[in-house]
Amino acid sequence: MTKVGVLALQGDFREHQAMLESLGADVVRVRKTAELDEVDGLVIPGGESTVIDKLLRAFDMREPLIVRLEAKMPVLGSCAGMILLARDLIGAAPGQQTLGAIPMTVRRNAFGRQVDSAEVDIVWEPDGTSMSGTFIRAPWVESHDAQVQVLATAKGPDGQRHPVAVQHGAAIATAFHPEITADARVHSLFLRHVS
Repeated sequence: MTKVGVLALQGDFREHQAMLESLGADVVRVRKTAELDEVDGLVIPGGESTVIDKLLRAFDMREPLIVRLEAKMPVLGSCAGMILLARDLIGAAPGQQTLGAIPMTVRRNAFGRQVDSAEVDIVWEPDGTSMSGTFIRAPWVESHDAQVQVLATAKGPDGQRHPVAVQHGAAIATAFHPEITADARVHSLFLRHVS
């Protein structure tokens, strides 16, 4: 049976697990390499990207995770997960590393500090419909390679529209938190790649 992992080192992994289980997925929490080896896809949750980066290294999970991502394991990263999946960062903390799974440059905290967190209207580009997204110290995609598909855009505090959800093969990243809304389209898209 297909198993979906949720990286459970830090962040809002419980909310992702609940959303995935509501869609019928068999979900396991991933805290060590042996658990990573058992899953067919992985969610990297929101949280603090620098902390998740340090914990991946402390638990010797960073390199095995990169190997799985290079082998095209489906992955969904939200907020901090988007930062970790990026190739390059603007505003990185000293020594911060990424997993480099998506050829994009992400700007950390692009939507402002914690006090600037808000619900923002998003345009879901595949069908032009709107959705609401929760942005908490959220990044945005500053630039990306041509093969990266923009799934959603939102107006930033600078008044410009920026990519806030992207897909590169079986890798999906969102700047917002789809796991804390009733809208399951992001997780449903991810699960289509896993099964």
